[in-house]
Amino acid sequence: MKRVTINTNYVGLVFKKGKLKNVLTAGTYWLGFGEDITVYDMGKEYYFTIAELEVLLMNNDFVHLVHIVEVADNELALVYRNNNFKSVLTAGKHAIWKGLSEYNFVKVNISNINIDETIDKNLLDKAPLINYIRVNKVESYEKGLLFIDGKFEKIVGAGNYLYWKNATTIHVLKTDMRQLNMEILGQEILTKDKAQLRVNFSIQYKVDDIIRALLENKEFEKQLYITMQLALRESIGLMTFDELMESKEKIAEMVMASTLDKVESLGVKLTNCGVKDIVLPGDVKEIMNQVLVAEKRAQANIITRREETASTRSLLNTAKLMEDNSMLYKLKEMEYVEKIAEKINNISLSGSGQIVDQLKQIFVK
Repeated sequence: MKRVTINTNYVGLVFKKGKLKNVLTAGTYWLGFGEDITVYDMGKEYYFTIAELEVLLMNNDFVHLVHIVEVADNELALVYRNNNFKSVLTAGKHAIWKGLSEYNFVKVNISNINIDETIDKNLLDKAPLINYIRVNKVESYEKGLLFIDGKFEKIVGAGNYLYWKNATTIHVLKTDMRQLNMEILGQEILTKDKAQLRVNFSIQYKVDDIIRALLENKEFEKQLYITMQLALRESIGLMTFDELMESKEKIAEMVMASTLDKVESLGVKLTNCGVKDIVLPGDVKEIMNQVLVAEKRAQANIITRREETASTRSLLNTAKLMEDNSMLYKLKEMEYVEKIAEKINNISLSGSGQIVDQLKQIFVK
């Protein structure tokens, strides 16, 4: 004989030769020969195998001590203890000790991907329920296409989208709806007169129709790149080198005009584009520098000749005025004499008493 004591909120299962013989609650008991006892804390969860549970449920005393929860294959059971979320039970038959706590069980059907609005949303991001939830997040600057089992359902805006995990496949294809930039760099292009250039081109665009961009076109950004690249090559190929150097802004106009319909079919709207820079080969760059120097020298010579012509014309006009006006001629003569006198430090005169006459010969006609 063996004496055992079962404390409050504990239960003892007495087995004899592997068969449940008795269920003991709080109190003191004697065990007979060949009897074994397993003591369980009714405040904790214990998981019995299906075979064990079927045997235990044959005892009415055991049945009265547990909650029996049967969960179908397409269900989950949310366990609340004392009105607080405790755990999740999956498909199968479960036994939970009644003990001193109050239990509630809420069954949810997960064969439908949508989560019932009666379930507190705060529970969906907590363990262990989060393991049964699929989360698809769309940022505030994005839009997405919702596909269920590979079939397009609808356009979704910014937000968190939660679905039950089940056999249904869910996919959200997203794209950025902000203004975006694309660089077309290092394009080796021949002009109309066979001059080889390296061009860097930049475009700004926005996704205007998400269904066209993501559903009707595969990798629309790559297609946009190729479309703009071909249009750039075509536009530059129609211009000579000199035309290109004189009006680079025409390239953007030609590219925009030729790609307007094509990019619209991609669900994209062009907002701006332009040539960032044109890189010339070394020999062409040297020739261009020489041409520039020659042009500047020619401009300088033209300006010099223009100034000389203006100066000569001014002198001719002055001479005509002095020819018609003796007083003006005398004033001009005195002006030059004054300028000469400013540079004379000493005047030496020679003669025998004819100094005044010599001065008159210098200053008086």
